[in-house]
Amino acid sequence: MQSVLVTGADGFIGSHLCELLVQKGYKVKALSIYNSFNFWGHLENSLYLKDIEVVSGDIRDSFFCEYLVKDIDIIFHLASLIAIPYSYVAPQSYVDTNIKGTLNILEAAKNKNIKFIHTSTSEVYGSALYVPIDEKHPLQPQSPYSASKISADMLALSYYNSFNMPIMIARPFNAYGPRQSARAIIPTIITQILNGAKELKLGDLTPTRDLNFVLDTCEGFLAISKLQNYGEVFNIASSKEYSMQEVVDIIKELLNSNTKIICDQQRLRPKNSEVTRLLGDSTKLKNLSSWESKYSLKEGLKITIDYLKQNLNLYKSDIYNV
Repeated sequence: MQSVLVTGADGFIGSHLCELLVQKGYKVKALSIYNSFNFWGHLENSLYLKDIEVVSGDIRDSFFCEYLVKDIDIIFHLASLIAIPYSYVAPQSYVDTNIKGTLNILEAAKNKNIKFIHTSTSEVYGSALYVPIDEKHPLQPQSPYSASKISADMLALSYYNSFNMPIMIARPFNAYGPRQSARAIIPTIITQILNGAKELKLGDLTPTRDLNFVLDTCEGFLAISKLQNYGEVFNIASSKEYSMQEVVDIIKELLNSNTKIICDQQRLRPKNSEVTRLLGDSTKLKNLSSWESKYSLKEGLKITIDYLKQNLNLYKSDIYNV
């Protein structure tokens, strides 16, 4: 049985990935960020918790990282600060976690022959210069968040080139689904409607996104981990494109809502920071594995709506969550 470490395991994608890995027969060690409440985020109520070794700590501490990677065969490095608006006001936090934290995990794993799956983001591509976006598309730092992720990606690749570490980069496009925070637009729309809002407070609805259901995203991570194409980047994308207005319309249809939409100025990104279009190309991963995106947007949204109906108390829909 292979031993895997998932950093950022208490988060949205990380918790789903831990559960998938348990289902597939892996021995899972899950890193949850240390807090005095001993709170394990989205792993708290997991049906698979008894099969997961949860460790509390922080990737910003290099000594802790040395301890964390002992007896591990594969690392899925997901720990990261991801909220774009917060990166405008707290950029140093993103450098400390996304860049220095990644450096600490890389150093700890160096010379141990641990397969390392580093998590990137489609945000590193910025607004599409051509579509579909393949792995050769230029990288454009349109926010401090995306700049920190580009830096972390380059660090990971440098460790492959410098130390021959078995590293691959997973670059997921926009994941959505159960457990996603209200920071993201889909749970923001759904929870506002479920809470009876008379007006939907949203930002710019013209940008397009490649939306991938979280379980498809996790299957993509697993598919990449079975490859040996070290030093390479792999997109995980549905290869379908939806404007945010289209997403709103589908959700309103599913919830039988006629709620009016208003533009909330604080939810708008600075002009040059907004990523106007994302449409991914996952041909590379599909050609090397059996992975493909299975859930349609409507199917994924129905599952997400059901989850949010049951967990509405966890969301403060009247507050703009950055």
